[in-house]
Amino acid sequence: MSASARAVSIPVYVLIRPRAGDFVFTPDEFDLMHRQIDEAKAAGASGVALGVLLADGRVDVKRTRALVEYAQPFETTFHRAFDETPDLSVALEQVIETGATGLLTSGGAAEVLLGADRIGRLQQQADGRIRMIAGGGLRLASLVEVVRRSGAFSLHGSMTNSNASNGHEADPSQLEANIREAVKLLRSEYEQMTAQMQER
Repeated sequence: MSASARAVSIPVYVLIRPRAGDFVFTPDEFDLMHRQIDEAKAAGASGVALGVLLADGRVDVKRTRALVEYAQPFETTFHRAFDETPDLSVALEQVIETGATGLLTSGGAAEVLLGADRIGRLQQQADGRIRMIAGGGLRLASLVEVVRRSGAFSLHGSMTNSNASNGHEADPSQLEANIREAVKLLRSEYEQMTAQMQER
């Protein structure tokens, strides 16, 4: 973790999750999440992604807020546990209540392109109270459409050119090229949207 944080010039966010599976955690697992936050701070990370749900699928506001406060002064993103909640509109208000600074979501869909319109509605509901991050199966080919439909310029994804990985690990040089292309597409879309707003 420390090596990764030192090797790049961009902010590194660490996933705080004690195990795979659901997001309903035992007291021991909750304690482990605190220790993982300590490790992320010691490693020089810039923020963390976290989230806790109740047994009925709703956001565990109390315990998530405790983690957000413990992580200070880190930026905190509520991760895609959000997409497993029974009512995304209600869950959005609960996430905002935790004090998290960001929310990663696919709009409750299997992949972000399918949920982009829903993210757009959540973005309107949030009204600047939290940074919406669109993610989940995001590809270069769908990036511009996701931005247009969701209104989100904070994105999370592999940024590959296709859905197929052919069983090979990502080539670092190709990954860098993909990221540069993603930034180029985002800048172009942002400039177009800004120009259209100025013409109104």
